Amino acid sequence: MDTTLLGTGAPEGLPRPDCPCAACARALGEDARAATSVLVDGTLLLDLTPGAAFAAARAGRSLSGVRQVLLTHPHDGPPIEVPAGLPAPVRVPDGRELTLLTGHKVRALAMDAPGTGYAVTGPDGLRLLYLPPGGAPAGLEEPTAPYDMVLADAVGRPDALARLRAVGALAPTTDVVAVHLGHDVPPGAELRRRLAAAGARAVPDGTTLEVGSYEDVPDVPRRTLVLGGARSGKSVEAERRLEAFPDVLYVATGGTRGGDTEWAARVATHQDRRPGSWRTTETCDLVPLLKADGPPLLIDCLSLWLTDAMDAVGAWDDAEWAGGGERALRARVEELTTAVRDTRRTVVAVSNEVGSGIVPATASGRRYRDELGRLNAAFAVECEQVLLVVAGQALALRG
Repeated sequence: MDTTLLGTGAPEGLPRPDCPCAACARALGEDARAATSVLVDGTLLLDLTPGAAFAAARAGRSLSGVRQVLLTHPHDGPPIEVPAGLPAPVRVPDGRELTLLTGHKVRALAMDAPGTGYAVTGPDGLRLLYLPPGGAPAGLEEPTAPYDMVLADAVGRPDALARLRAVGALAPTTDVVAVHLGHDVPPGAELRRRLAAAGARAVPDGTTLEVGSYEDVPDVPRRTLVLGGARSGKSVEAERRLEAFPDVLYVATGGTRGGDTEWAARVATHQDRRPGSWRTTETCDLVPLLKADGPPLLIDCLSLWLTDAMDAVGAWDDAEWAGGGERALRARVEELTTAVRDTRRTVVAVSNEVGSGIVPATASGRRYRDELGRLNAAFAVECEQVLLVVAGQALALRG
């Protein structure tokens, strides 16, 4: 079974007409996208969009063999003109299954937003899942066999991928291709980086893909360090890297700080933007978590872990520091980085980059700055990917 993506963009396309945003201004060449429409084995068309016949011709395909046209989402605006020879497009009621004369079976899936998803099984037994823009499957509770390919709104609804992973519908070999792409993410390298973190990829309009081929499925980095200054967006970037995965354990190293209302407001802001399926634990005891098996860890942040570790070894007192505190801190850092090296879990850690600003006026402040620099460098050595976030923009230092 093969699929030709006649378009891969949001319903308005990319760039959007008359939109002055920077993402639309940069959506040129292969980054320009027509509204998503998918041709399966030349016989099944998922979503009929304006210009579909011309898009097929540009891709070297024809719509003359199409026997079924299915719509996935409400189409606003004037009715779409159906090219001559194509059957009238329809939407299948949720739960219904169609069997085409070509041997393809199509089952309609309920969504949590207006629209219909379609699970397509080819004559060869390969399985394709196509989801509408802005939609995620509803009512997924029972374990299911993994799909060979998933076409989904991976940018707008990463939680759809998390739901599929939770029931086994996504496997490491599932080819997840992002469609319905709009201007919410700058095109090019930034889009590819965000999708790769979710185990997904994007392809240009007109690409034909073989279902069941997984050689191009991106490897999700297992250990990632996200660095940045205050309010740089580093925590948001770290959370974004795991939002397509279920059951993430959020490790908060800052504690509750009872009575500090400003700190409580910061914590509440972080909690409100996390997916509801994530769990939170407040601890600086990271080594046992890294040694144990379990869901992905998001550690926020190493800077506060270091503060706790320096408190424990008396690092703020010059005499205690010289009398064994420095050696004790080095041992704690080595224990942590060794656990990161050996862990089997997916880990995303956040830390502050503080060495590029004002030199602290006190010896203890300079000591903390230096030790955080050493910790960040040692932790980064053990990570497949290291990012530096500046003004909300993530720069890849490694990976």
